[in-house]
Amino acid sequence: MLKGAAIGLFALLASPALATGLLIEVSGEGGNGVITIDLLEDVAPNHVAQIAALAAEGAYDGVVFHRVIDGFMAQTGDVQHGVFGGDMGMAGTGKSDRPNLKAEFSDVPFDRGVVGMARSSNPDSANAQFFIMFAPGHFLNGQYTVVGRVSDGMDVVDAIKLGKGQNGSVIGVPDQMKKVTVTD
Repeated sequence: MLKGAAIGLFALLASPALATGLLIEVSGEGGNGVITIDLLEDVAPNHVAQIAALAAEGAYDGVVFHRVIDGFMAQTGDVQHGVFGGDMGMAGTGKSDRPNLKAEFSDVPFDRGVVGMARSSNPDSANAQFFIMFAPGHFLNGQYTVVGRVSDGMDVVDAIKLGKGQNGSVIGVPDQMKKVTVTD
C-alpha cells in the first residue's frame, strides 16, 4: 500500500497539471505567431490538468482551429479528428483517449481572451477541445468551464482564419496549432 501511495505522490509531483500556462504557436493563412495562455488551475483544476497533460504529450501539435465564428470565438483541440492534413469533415466531433470531465463552472465571466472548454449538451462532456473568445459572451457564464486567459497574442487570435461554413466551420485550409508547449 505504501509503495502505491509513493508512486501516486510521485505522479502528482511530476504531473504537467502543475503547469501555469500554454504557449501555442499558430500558423496558417490567418493567424501566425504565438498565443500565451495563463491557465487557471485554481478555477478548474481537473480541466487544466487534462489540457496540460495533452499538451505535454504533444497531442495538440498540428491540431486545427476547425470552428471560428467572427465576433464570438475560435475553437480547436480535436486531437482525434482535427489534425492538420486529415479529413476535416469530422473535425470538431472527436476527443482524446482520456475520460470526459465533470463540469467545473465558476463565476469567471467569458470576456474577450477567456479560454473555455468545449462540450456537448451534457455539461460533464468536456474532454480536449477548447475555445478562445474574440469578444465577451456572457451568455456562456456558468454554462461552460473557464480554464484560462490569453495574456499575450490576442492579435494572433484575432487573425485566425474565420469559418464561413455551417456553424462557423472553416472552409479550405484551416489555421493550426503548430506546437503547444506547457509553461510553469
